[in-house]
Amino acid sequence: MPTATRTDNPLRRHWTLDPDIAFLNHGSFGACPKAVLNAQAGWRSRMEREPVRFFVRDLEGLFDATRAALGAFVGADADDLCLVPNTTAAVNTVFRSLPIEPGDELLTTTHEYNACNNVLNFTAERTGARVVRAAIPFPIASPEEAVEAVLACVTDRTRYALIDWVTSATALVLPIMRIVGALRERGVETFVDGAHAPGMVDVDLGGLGAAFSAGNCHKWMCCPKGSAFLHVRKDWQDRVRPLAISHGANSPRTDRSRFRVEADWTGTADHSAALSIPAAIGFFEELIDGGWAEVRRRNRALALEGRRVLCGALGIDPPAPENMVGSIATIPVADSATGRPPSSPLYEDPLQDALIERFGVQVPVIPWPAPPRRVLRISAHVYNAPWEYERLASALRELRAEPGGESL
Repeated sequence: MPTATRTDNPLRRHWTLDPDIAFLNHGSFGACPKAVLNAQAGWRSRMEREPVRFFVRDLEGLFDATRAALGAFVGADADDLCLVPNTTAAVNTVFRSLPIEPGDELLTTTHEYNACNNVLNFTAERTGARVVRAAIPFPIASPEEAVEAVLACVTDRTRYALIDWVTSATALVLPIMRIVGALRERGVETFVDGAHAPGMVDVDLGGLGAAFSAGNCHKWMCCPKGSAFLHVRKDWQDRVRPLAISHGANSPRTDRSRFRVEADWTGTADHSAALSIPAAIGFFEELIDGGWAEVRRRNRALALEGRRVLCGALGIDPPAPENMVGSIATIPVADSATGRPPSSPLYEDPLQDALIERFGVQVPVIPWPAPPRRVLRISAHVYNAPWEYERLASALRELRAEPGGESL
């Protein structure tokens, strides 16, 4: 294993992460602190102690409290939020509901997450619409390049856009306020794919003004897996229906909107992950002096430092300006020797395998924009430490020195 000065981060004790692994892949699935896992266990225990009371009498009020805490965190009216299992489910929900006709254009970018790309492809096949992908460069010199690329693809047939707040593979924080505003001026409504946004950047959904937006809580907020939200602007709520149509569809209730009644009950499920969102928000407020603002600042500073270390080790320039970096950072690496697509729908690359198996570094190597091209993405959260990025840099230098590794 490569040598690197190891000074353990005392905050790591709050997580159950393997102490022998440099875990630099928080961005994929997150990592939940022990205290939040305990809160989730408490909700499960309460549910199983008296299931009928929990689902019939208690759950609606518990959802209200959860959405209130989440709304305060993301700058949204709690009644405009739906609790969903992940951002992909939110994207499916909206694009199954939208009025789309043959010839309409659905605009996205070449950086959009594959699962959400598939939603657009499915929607186009089902409706006769066409998907248009704006080519945002990477490496990129400025946020303006992203804005220009998106707006250059708008036509009189563009109806809706699906735009990342933070791109997944390339880890770019896009100037989303400018993009949403410019598209709306052109008559295009935007779904903001904010899978990585909550907990990484300062989120104000009310100020953003997008018709639709979504975010994962299990990533940078460190909530349990299966916790995310969909935000729908009020003027669209009468047209958005949940993926699972259930009892709310013919409920005689008038004390709540149809949107609220349908979204809050889609069938029996384990809601302990979503109900733990307030615990996760509170955990970091108590853990770090300065609360979430300081969490975001620390994570971004560490991601930038990790990127500097890796670019130095590989002798390359940073591929994006610092004002487009949040808590994740991506650098290009050499093409895959095999040239084959990975067998996993997520990540499975020989370089990633070597880094975890030989060097104890968990970091994604992602085929982008398409095999054999690929990138490596690091994450930074409060439990990470500089030695982990140094270990990765040392591993890359060692692999580069091996036969066939010259191009790394």
